[in-house]
Amino acid sequence: MKGGCMRSMWTAALVFALGATGAQAQDSKSAKKPAAKAAPATPAAAPAAPAALSEEDQQTLYTLGLSIGRDLSLFALSPEELKVLQQGLSDGLGGKTSDIDPKEQAQRIQAFAKSRQALAGKAALERAAKEPGAEVLPSGVIYKQVQAGTGRSPRAVDTVKVHYEGRLVDGTIFDTSARRGIPVEFPLNGVIPCWTQGVAKMKVGGKAKLTCPGNTAYGERPPSGSRIPPNAVLTFDVELIDIPGDTSRQP
Repeated sequence: MKGGCMRSMWTAALVFALGATGAQAQDSKSAKKPAAKAAPATPAAAPAAPAALSEEDQQTLYTLGLSIGRDLSLFALSPEELKVLQQGLSDGLGGKTSDIDPKEQAQRIQAFAKSRQALAGKAALERAAKEPGAEVLPSGVIYKQVQAGTGRSPRAVDTVKVHYEGRLVDGTIFDTSARRGIPVEFPLNGVIPCWTQGVAKMKVGGKAKLTCPGNTAYGERPPSGSRIPPNAVLTFDVELIDIPGDTSRQP
């Protein structure tokens, strides 16, 4: 849960072209010299059938497409927009030239991605705020108790022991201690504001859902190498297991 940078969306789109249909090769136009003697006609050889993909290759290619598709999901493309994108991919693979300079479009693509991400984040916050039992904190963090705890609540100076799972607005899991099966411990005042505020409302043994506006999560600096874009709205499912200690009393 610490700071990095968003992978280039337009690069992901170009990589996604690996899954598009390639253009057919052109017929050779080289001329043949006339034969000295007429030769018996022979049937043209049939083109070799493409090798069937192995199950392993299919899984690899599918996983590649799935991964890149999740990156592109941040654009929240409509069916019509997706068709335009697919046409561009097909034309690029086919070597078709265009008057449009990709370098000149780079900033517009980044602005487009940020705009679409902001819209998706806003929609996610609105949905979370309307869920039964949801509480919107002054910072905009949305806290929803999933299971009531019976122990005490932590203070900011306490160390907490939790299981958690973090997701992007499209449902992609970017980090999870629950699947690793190993809870984590950290001082509550040493993490993102969304956690400091949300976990402080929990009691030991309780579970909660935290929906974090970008400025209460990682802001412009998501963890290096993560799938989290800058200013992303994030959702965490948290289980407060224990409060092991008071960091203010540690040397």
